[in-house]
Amino acid sequence: MRALATIDEWGAPHAYAGVVSRAGVADARGELAAGLAWASVTKVCTALAVLVAVEEGSVALHDPAGPPGSTVRHLLAHASGLGPSDPSVPLAAVGARRIYSNAGFEVLGRHLEARTGMAFADYLRAGVLEPLAMSGTRLEGTPAAGAVGPLVDLLALGAELLDPTIVARSTLDEATAVAFPGLDGVLPGFGRQQPCDWGLGFEVRSAKSPHWTGSRNSAETFGHFGQSGTFLWVDPVAGVACAALTDRPFGPWAAAAWPAFSDAVLTEMA
Repeated sequence: MRALATIDEWGAPHAYAGVVSRAGVADARGELAAGLAWASVTKVCTALAVLVAVEEGSVALHDPAGPPGSTVRHLLAHASGLGPSDPSVPLAAVGARRIYSNAGFEVLGRHLEARTGMAFADYLRAGVLEPLAMSGTRLEGTPAAGAVGPLVDLLALGAELLDPTIVARSTLDEATAVAFPGLDGVLPGFGRQQPCDWGLGFEVRSAKSPHWTGSRNSAETFGHFGQSGTFLWVDPVAGVACAALTDRPFGPWAAAAWPAFSDAVLTEMA
């Protein structure tokens, strides 16, 4: 794909990207097996692990977790009131604002550990990474941002989100629909969004502007990006998932390059 060649212009020491459809990997550029930090794209794996635990009955979305009145659902949707990094002092009432919170995902990890009796990294490996043959990915930090892995694994994750196998389609559909609609908030790197729609661990594109995906991406597009210069989006309408791994920290370069790149990918895949 011609679009993939443009990653060479991103100014990253290492940049790898690929596209997958329901028929399989359409194309990829760069090292498939070289591991790079996923940063907040880790939250997609964490959300899947929580959904697996929900389906097996170890965890429930209505479980109390986080500040008083908050639940697992609130934490996944960044609606618990917790701030970015401090899990002890809420910045808002539960369900009042969309506050992007790494701390909330750390609370989720501890909640899952308490309910399953397994270390979060072990549960993630057994529930998500091994079933999806993501053998090159490991958790080196928190459930919010600690995954390190190769492009081939990130594409496998994209394929799973197009056509789920480890959770039911109905479970994934609920997780990728807007949770607690109408909440305003800030999309990191792109400013205040009214509303700032989010699913259960997955950012939902909706009508956000500006945004890190393209103008051709459907409103149903979901995924995540990370401060390591990495992203994964899934457009269920187009039937396409796109992933990029870099080691250039997210900044204005990415905000400018990624939407045009995404549009070019969708144009070629149409």
